[in-house]
Amino acid sequence: MERHLTLPYEGGLIEENLPAGILHSYEKIWTYVYQESRVASYHIADIIIDAINAHPDGLFRLGLTTGATPTSLYNELSRRFAKGLVSFKNVEITSIDEYYPSSKDELQSRNHRLHEALIDRVDILKENVHIPDGTVPQDQLTEYCRSFDEKARGLDLLVIGVGEQGQVGFNEAGSNEKSRTRTVRLSYGSRKRQSSNFGHDISLTPDKAITMGIGTMLSAKRIILMAWGESKAAAVKAIAEGDISESCPASFLQKHDNISLYADDAAASMLTRSEAPWLVGPCDWTPKFMRKAVVWLCQTVGKPILKLTEKDYLNNNLEDLLEKAGSLNKLNIDVFNDLQHTISGWPGGKPNADDSTRPVSALPYPKTVLIFSPHPDDDVISMGGTFIRLVSQGHNVHVAYQTSGNVAVHDDVVLQLIDAAAQLGYGDRFDEVKKIIDSKVPGEPEPRALLELKGAIRRSEARGAVRSFGLNDNTNVHFLNLPFYESGGIKKMPRSQADVDIIKNLITELKPHMIFMAGDLADPHGTHRVCTEAALEALRQLREDDGCTWLEDTHVWLYRGAWMEWELGRVDMAVPLSPDEVVKKRHAIFRHLSQKDIVPFPGEDPREFWQRAEDRTSNTARLYDQLGMAEYQAIEVFLKLY
Repeated sequence: MERHLTLPYEGGLIEENLPAGILHSYEKIWTYVYQESRVASYHIADIIIDAINAHPDGLFRLGLTTGATPTSLYNELSRRFAKGLVSFKNVEITSIDEYYPSSKDELQSRNHRLHEALIDRVDILKENVHIPDGTVPQDQLTEYCRSFDEKARGLDLLVIGVGEQGQVGFNEAGSNEKSRTRTVRLSYGSRKRQSSNFGHDISLTPDKAITMGIGTMLSAKRIILMAWGESKAAAVKAIAEGDISESCPASFLQKHDNISLYADDAAASMLTRSEAPWLVGPCDWTPKFMRKAVVWLCQTVGKPILKLTEKDYLNNNLEDLLEKAGSLNKLNIDVFNDLQHTISGWPGGKPNADDSTRPVSALPYPKTVLIFSPHPDDDVISMGGTFIRLVSQGHNVHVAYQTSGNVAVHDDVVLQLIDAAAQLGYGDRFDEVKKIIDSKVPGEPEPRALLELKGAIRRSEARGAVRSFGLNDNTNVHFLNLPFYESGGIKKMPRSQADVDIIKNLITELKPHMIFMAGDLADPHGTHRVCTEAALEALRQLREDDGCTWLEDTHVWLYRGAWMEWELGRVDMAVPLSPDEVVKKRHAIFRHLSQKDIVPFPGEDPREFWQRAEDRTSNTARLYDQLGMAEYQAIEVFLKLY
């Protein structure tokens, strides 16, 4: 099984021998949490196969979803079929939604994707596949939806993923529990999210869809919900523990008598049993976990660490922590010192200094530092201040851009730069490039010649950014162009040994003392996570090589992307930034001109990357200040993986 990024164990709820009723005491839909999505998918596959094999005569009626969430599940079902562990000949599959209008032959259609992911890989009979038809004439849609709904009611098992806002199918905010299969108009926000399947061109994204309704879903005999990655954490919290609300459509499924929710650690991170497990049951009080609890308590009662009282602990179910610590004052002081010792203005270690309480050792100095950046701007966005400080403090810093980032450049940017080259007298190729752009087919990979131009733009921007704070962009900048990314479209190819070998070669060449890499736990198939897992796999393979004993002194640090930050209970190093360093970091981000103002993939957050980065680091500094630490302009934080 392919290894996925998981964070070190740092204490938590002791689930062994804990009655299920207590474990799930805050959950209206019982949630089963696994370390990784693939492990969860393995167990869901067990449920599906057992249900199929135990079904009496007649068709087993299975409802399924599409998208990224069920990818690992469908791979597992296909693998089990190939091994002869299940047959789908007596299975009827009903899909929950489809774009409208949409032909089954279109690469973006739910029909095509479900066939590609599962149906064409197993022995299901074609007449037993029911997917909403996106080609039905508009004047026949109402009757078609009524007929489809009748066939879709009473499924034996419905397995569906949930969206980041608690959507199920195309049932979005405003849907109600009595809704049936129907045509829905997609909001601008929904079309913006779905445009990722249409080359991020909202004008090419359908404005309507056919979807199974909440009421239809509730008619199924059993329902399994799935959610992977921290981007789903708020939705999982709302679905499992929140009140039923039209703002979170999946919350209506709380009314079902036979439903369960499967999540990985990241998606379950906001559940009470993860966020404040001392409210649920006994805990393993490691030092890191003690800090997590004390920080939570400070934020709950609105006090700095050294002002917490015994009453604060007792009123918030933390009497076990007090008993473990033995003394209120000792607990507060120990946690205060522990958190304070994470703060360091010397991210590579301070030479000729006592390093007994510092996050990084003083020696060796200078250190060789390798920063892995999934895209050509993640380095400066996520840890630009620390990057600048490492360079200024004399370390041998190298940055490796793992992917080209070529698909994240607008065509207009390419044309503008080609025009600038022509105006400067370097050759007029505007019409040639315009012709290549005009030849693009929506949903299909971009022409390789265009991707090469876009990749060159991203490389020049990355070089300019690091040059701005003194890094040698000829010797210390590495463009790895990992093959998995070079599909020419949004959907990437599977990670392979070829990706790992490229990283292994660079690590072997540099023999770094410190390695920084992205610690994002969102989509298990997202670029950041794939890049980090490729780097970790490279390190794992190198450690098995007897000639790589030098790796024993190499430490891996995880930074966060533009979207989220490490919770303070996990932080191992916090690097404070001065106002001048914040500005210098901002200017480095500005060098990525193709990503400024017109970011192709901004998500739900309208802020530019530099704004997100500054807001995030200033908020982290504010949190440290509220806990009683010194006041800083901004702080970048890191987790030590090993």
